[in-house]
Amino acid sequence: MSYNKVTHVMFDMDGLLIDSERLYTVAFQNVVSKYGKNYTWDLKVQLMGKQGRECAEIIIEKLELPLTIDEFISETKKHFEVLFPNVTLMPGAQRLISHLHKKNVPFALATSSSEENSLIKMQHHQDFFQPFTHKVFGTSDPEVKRGKPMPDIFLICASRFPDKPTPQNCLVFEDAPNGVAAGVSAGMQVVMVPDPQMDESLTKEATQVLSSLEDFKPELFGLPPFED
Repeated sequence: MSYNKVTHVMFDMDGLLIDSERLYTVAFQNVVSKYGKNYTWDLKVQLMGKQGRECAEIIIEKLELPLTIDEFISETKKHFEVLFPNVTLMPGAQRLISHLHKKNVPFALATSSSEENSLIKMQHHQDFFQPFTHKVFGTSDPEVKRGKPMPDIFLICASRFPDKPTPQNCLVFEDAPNGVAAGVSAGMQVVMVPDPQMDESLTKEATQVLSSLEDFKPELFGLPPFED
């Protein structure tokens, strides 16, 4: 399959660059189990990539929890503060980011996570996140009016590169169906690295599907190839 050449790259964060989706599952399950409920995989897939308040609203509604959105967020925050500092990088993330930085390829972060939660996750990986041209935190960025699967976050992220690339010149990396839909809707190519549990039918919108960032070949998209 042939792909179009790109000049700029945007990355989702949770479940793609860092192994935090697993920690979200633990935190949410810790909260809902107090009410005799289970945070299932099917529910998780619906939420992946969405903004914080929308996630809370859906969980409360689907599991019929006796909580307000603010109460749910407050409860989960306590667990995030314990879990997130221990998050690890996903396989291939360090190599890819270091390579793009070395080759002067502009790249940015476009995460639905709030800035507050993101900074907790980043605290032990500051060298890794430092080279990003800029970072867009969807839940707390006032310009991002609509969360994924709407295209807002990627269009805004692209507009904040100094040279303002067109969507056709941008490549998005995602792990979630909502994120893939957002990138495609923005008119961008999307490389998806889904969770192994993900149903294959939920990966079909992606331009390319990989089992790991380690498998990415930059030259397929006109980017400098790895040298090793």
